[in-house]
Amino acid sequence: MSKQSLFTMKLEPDLHAAFKAEAEAAHRSASQVVRDMMRDFVKRQREMRDYETFLQHKVEAARSSLASAKGLTHDDVEAVMAARRQPFLDKP
Repeated sequence: MSKQSLFTMKLEPDLHAAFKAEAEAAHRSASQVVRDMMRDFVKRQREMRDYETFLQHKVEAARSSLASAKGLTHDDVEAVMAARRQPFLDKP
């Protein structure tokens, strides 16, 4: 991928020196490390946004189910799950 953008930032001299030293110790340029951190940040943000969208759809579906009286109460769910667990509890 060609690099056609320049990113400038201000930071403390101590942090700059320590960062460059650590990048060098890892046999990588500071630019490579920053690019990797940016990629990781973008990926995490997208995953978090996707998860929030997924979760919002689940919540909307659950609320819709409850509103249409298709949902189960907590006690009903507990009873169903207790019945599913029972065969495993009965094993010697």
